[in-house]
Amino acid sequence: MLKKILLLAILMVTTQVNAGPQDPYKFFFNETWGDFKEELAHAKEQGKKGILIFFEMDECPFCHYMKKNVLNQSEVQEYYRKHFLNFVVDIEGDVEMVNLQGKPTKQKEFAFKEFRVRATPVIMFIGLDGKPIHRHTGKTSGVDEFMLMGEYVVDGHYKDTSFTSYKRQHKKR
Repeated sequence: MLKKILLLAILMVTTQVNAGPQDPYKFFFNETWGDFKEELAHAKEQGKKGILIFFEMDECPFCHYMKKNVLNQSEVQEYYRKHFLNFVVDIEGDVEMVNLQGKPTKQKEFAFKEFRVRATPVIMFIGLDGKPIHRHTGKTSGVDEFMLMGEYVVDGHYKDTSFTSYKRQHKKR
């Protein structure tokens, strides 16, 4: 009986801890050494659908909105961590990294030259073959739209319909 009570107490505390917002840098984004060719290989090994790159910059109010209202939600974190490796790239960053082809570059060159990122945030889904699957520029309207975007990619709907059409079909499920 004591075991059951203790187990129940632990379960209640765990549920309460996971229910609130959590730091997206700890619970949404994966740690990386900046070698995206290697990260793509890790995604394959782990059975993920691909990688997600969140292109941001410090002064971006829409990036802050996403981190404060969407990427910090436990349901979002669990779903995206299950299906993707998630990384953040500073579009003004001078940090050295390795691109998807294995070539050294800087974050800002990777963002601007390889993905033509000019506004932030850009949420880029990359397939296991290293090719872009879906690109979303700007913030989402909230958790529901971001989750729908994940389902759109995970379920392969990007192959035959636009995200806008997919959203219309799934409005207020």
